[in-house]
Amino acid sequence: MQFGVTMFPTDYAIDPVRLGREVEARGFDSLFFPEHTHIPTSRSSPFPSGGELPDEYKHTIDPFVALAAIASTTTTLKLGTGILLVIQRDTITTAREVASLDHISNGRFLFGIGAGWNREEMANHGTEFPKRWRKMREQLLAMKELWTQEEAAYHGDFVDFDPVWQWPKPVQKPHPPIIIGGDGPKATEALLEYGDGWIPRPQDRFAPLADRISTVNGLLAERGRGPVPIWVFGAPLDPATIETWEQAGVGTCVFRLPPTGPDAALAALDQCSEVMRRFA
Repeated sequence: MQFGVTMFPTDYAIDPVRLGREVEARGFDSLFFPEHTHIPTSRSSPFPSGGELPDEYKHTIDPFVALAAIASTTTTLKLGTGILLVIQRDTITTAREVASLDHISNGRFLFGIGAGWNREEMANHGTEFPKRWRKMREQLLAMKELWTQEEAAYHGDFVDFDPVWQWPKPVQKPHPPIIIGGDGPKATEALLEYGDGWIPRPQDRFAPLADRISTVNGLLAERGRGPVPIWVFGAPLDPATIETWEQAGVGTCVFRLPPTGPDAALAALDQCSEVMRRFA
C-alpha cells in the first residue's frame, strides 16, 4: 500500500512548495492538487457533498503552477492533479502543460482528470454539461496523439486540428498515466477506453467499494486488460478501514489535508504520517 496527500492549494493555506517538501520528507508517495478555475456567484449547481460550498473552491491556485514549483524542490515525490477539469481547458495547451510538467519533474507527473459537476463554471468555458464526457474523450485521445507523434492531428466534433508539431514530449512513455476520477457508466467507459488508473469514491450509494472494483476488473478483463492502479481519496485515520481497502485492490490511499496555515496543516500531516507508518 502506498500513501498520498491531497489539499486545495489556496492563497491562504500553507505554501505549496513548503508542503511538497514536508510531504516528501515524511515518505509519502504522492501529492495531488485539485482545481476550479472560478466559481460563478449564481451558485445554481448544488455542492455534491451537500451543504455550503467550502471557501477553498473559490481560492484555488492553478495546479500546474503549484506543482511545477514543487517539482523544483523535490526529487522523488509524485505530483498529480486530482482532479483536473480538462473539459474547461484548451486541449493543445493542456497537452503541452502536462508534457512540460512531466519534463520538469523528470517523469513524476500523475494526470488525474474528471468531467466535473459545476454547470455554470463549465458554461463560462463554453462546455455544455450533457456533452462533457464526449468532449473529454476527444480531448484525451487528441492529447495522446500530441504526446506520442512527431506530427499530430485529430479530427472530432469537439477537437479538430491538422498536423502540428509540439514538444517537449513527456518523459514517461508513452505518456503520464491518465487516471479517471468518478464512478458511474460514463466514468467506467472512459477508464476502459483510455484510462490507465482509477479514482473511485470511497462510498457509493449503489455498491461497496470492493464490489465496484471487482466489477471494473471484470470489464477490463473482457477487453484483454489487467487490473489498473487505484487511488482512493479521503482516507480515514483508521488502519482497519485502510486494510479493507487494500484487500479490495486499492493501491494508494490519499489523505485529505485542510487548506490551512502551516501549523494546522503540518499537524494534520503528522497524524496521517503516523497512520502510514503502521503499514511500512
